[in-house]
Amino acid sequence: MLKIDSHQHFWNYDPESHAWITDEMGILKQHFLPPDLKVELDRVEIDGSVAVQADQTEHETEYLLQFAEQYDYVTGVVGWLDIRADNFAERLEHYSGHDKLVGLRHIVQDEPDDRFLLRPDFLRGINILTDFALTYDILIFARHLPVAVAFTEHFPDQKFVLDHIAKPEIADQKIDEWENGIRELARHPNIWCKVSGLVTEADWEQWKPDDFKPYLDVVFDAFGVDRLMYGSDWPVCKLAAEYGEVYSLVDDYTSGMSDAERAAFFGGNAVDCYGLQANE
Repeated sequence: MLKIDSHQHFWNYDPESHAWITDEMGILKQHFLPPDLKVELDRVEIDGSVAVQADQTEHETEYLLQFAEQYDYVTGVVGWLDIRADNFAERLEHYSGHDKLVGLRHIVQDEPDDRFLLRPDFLRGINILTDFALTYDILIFARHLPVAVAFTEHFPDQKFVLDHIAKPEIADQKIDEWENGIRELARHPNIWCKVSGLVTEADWEQWKPDDFKPYLDVVFDAFGVDRLMYGSDWPVCKLAAEYGEVYSLVDDYTSGMSDAERAAFFGGNAVDCYGLQANE
């Protein structure tokens, strides 16, 4: 069974470019590079990963693509380009020769405008993105789900991926409004969902596996196993859990599923969604 971690990050820590890493997140104030990830992947027998942008610069995209070229287990890159820029199509053309650039992402959760996804300049850019057959990863909080629904309705032919199951408030066990939004979004067949980022939405110090079951039940029911993919969110997950603990949460949850379902969830869906060139 080919296994892919669909969501992880790399960085050479710099206080200025990584200002989002607060003192509370001190464990993240260090370098996290492909050889460090490989140790974690090997421990749980995962074959490869998708590296996702953490910095909103074109330099970040180049940085991740260099790793993808150097390390074959980095099977794809979700990078960043200025989707709103007038020259967005030109920049996409520039990167069109990079087979491992499989998608783009914008850190929408940090935008002051909760309706950022519906800005005309952003919609125009996504319309261009569709022509290049790249995915778009949606990074939002639970409160943004109604906007995300309206956003995806504009683009029935664009492939979308929801990151971190839209970050429900697991620490406070809030679920109702999030569940309504997830089920509405999942009605659209062109959106996949990453089962990732769970532990950092829970109580970092005192979470229990049972805390996540209601949320996992919802996403597996709403999306079905064929549109879900495993992601670690390493190294951010280290705020609340080690890599092996994150993997064990979903490994245990899916233990009663068929081999085919687990193969889809742990790798096949990521390969299909992102068009990865991954070999066992």
